[in-house]
Amino acid sequence: MIGSKDDNFKKELKELIIEECDKDIEASDINDDDILFSEECALELDSMDALQISMALQKEYGIEANDSKKLRKIMVSINTLADYIQPE
Repeated sequence: MIGSKDDNFKKELKELIIEECDKDIEASDINDDDILFSEECALELDSMDALQISMALQKEYGIEANDSKKLRKIMVSINTLADYIQPE
């Protein structure tokens, strides 16, 4: 199943981000199409959070994204991240 259609997988990603970035919010506070690195997103992520997330993705899913441009394309929203990790 494509990642953006898998609600359980998206919840798992949200929880991973919350835990890795030490945020005090619930997964349900994050909309699947929120732009993760914007002021409007409940996560309030910054560049250090991006590094934490990329390391967690590598550890958990074997995703290597050392290129910052590639990371920006992958981590636009929960949906884009889910589709990248789980394309089918």
